[in-house]
Amino acid sequence: MVGAATAALITLSACSTPGGEGSPSADPSGSASPAATASPSATVSPAADLSAVQVTDATPPVVTVEAPWAIAETQSKVLKPSTEAQKIGDKSAVSVKYVGVNGTTGEVFESTFEGEPVTLTMDRVVAGFQKGLVGQAVGSRVLIGIPSADGYPQGNQSGTIKAGDSLIFVVDILSSKDPETVTPAAGLPTVTMTDDKPEITIPADVPAPTELKIQPLIKGVGDPVTADSTIQVMYRSWTYADGKMFQDAWTPQAGMMSSLIKGWQQGLVGQTVGSRVLLVVPPALAYPDGQPSATPALAANQTLVYVVEIVDAVAGS
Repeated sequence: MVGAATAALITLSACSTPGGEGSPSADPSGSASPAATASPSATVSPAADLSAVQVTDATPPVVTVEAPWAIAETQSKVLKPSTEAQKIGDKSAVSVKYVGVNGTTGEVFESTFEGEPVTLTMDRVVAGFQKGLVGQAVGSRVLIGIPSADGYPQGNQSGTIKAGDSLIFVVDILSSKDPETVTPAAGLPTVTMTDDKPEITIPADVPAPTELKIQPLIKGVGDPVTADSTIQVMYRSWTYADGKMFQDAWTPQAGMMSSLIKGWQQGLVGQTVGSRVLLVVPPALAYPDGQPSATPALAANQTLVYVVEIVDAVAGS
């Protein structure tokens, strides 16, 4: 990443995902005891649809299924339609209440109906949960069936979900918030996305700024980065003087904020997960002596332009 000295990149798995163990974004556990039943892949033919799953209209809903049950592919069914026009996007932060049932045992492994709503971002949940909710209307109740491949192929740590288990969720969608596109200030490098990667154009006749410039391009809906966070990001950088690329790291990787260049420490604190941020970093806050051993080499006293996508952030203990 962009530490004070060039360092090996930390793998994606080195940064854990925020959220409790019971959330679809992490590793669901619940009050149900671990099942001794073999995985559904070995004991039952996967269903083609959700017709065998019965759900009451009550709150909380009661889910009934003849176990063991499995499903061939992720499917969803709207149980209570909504008249709201707002739909869930693939990066929305969604406030929900839900109950999760293990299809192998027919037992509830997690329910949030008795407590406060849970907020989940759609690009940080298991694949089946995202497939089942994206495009659904705020205010609706949705039934989702998820095969193991779209849920927890290896099971969860507590044992309430085992490898091969299909899952059933009933979700009440309470509200949704989407990332916001921000109009950049004049005089900054222009950022365009080509093949889902950022490219920049340095403004003509605008000298390199002598102070750090921080410009959010997309304001995400996740938690804010703190000074003690470990962050996952994708980024690219260019030299301001000629617009040539210096670093191409547009793939998720992680590092501690405290180990990064000062321009990142100052520019990313307070930015939210899911944001895309343009940073114009003067030499004193990056590499005043350059990076002669880097490939390509960086000369001394270079102002750098970064586009940073904040994938995740975990607060330090």
